[in-house]
Amino acid sequence: VFHGRILAERVVGRETHYEVEVKAPYRHRFPLVSREYLWVPNTCGCPPLREGGEYLLMARRHVNHEHTLNRILLQDDGYARPWTPREARLVREAARHC
Repeated sequence: VFHGRILAERVVGRETHYEVEVKAPYRHRFPLVSREYLWVPNTCGCPPLREGGEYLLMARRHVNHEHTLNRILLQDDGYARPWTPREARLVREAARHC
């Protein structure tokens, strides 16, 4: 889970590729750097992410069996909510309870 701002969007084959500025990582099982690439396995715009928008994103690391592909994947039904001050408060409260 991380707070990110969408910098760019590009369709690559049957997937959508987003360049994301990681504003703040929260709960994560893999390290994140300040700029990441986020992949969505469709081109329909689901979930709807717009360039310049800030979101709370719940994604997972996807590594194929050959270990030749290592990327951050957001399922088309994945959790992506627009970032608001309320989101910041909820994330801080959840972190305190862990």
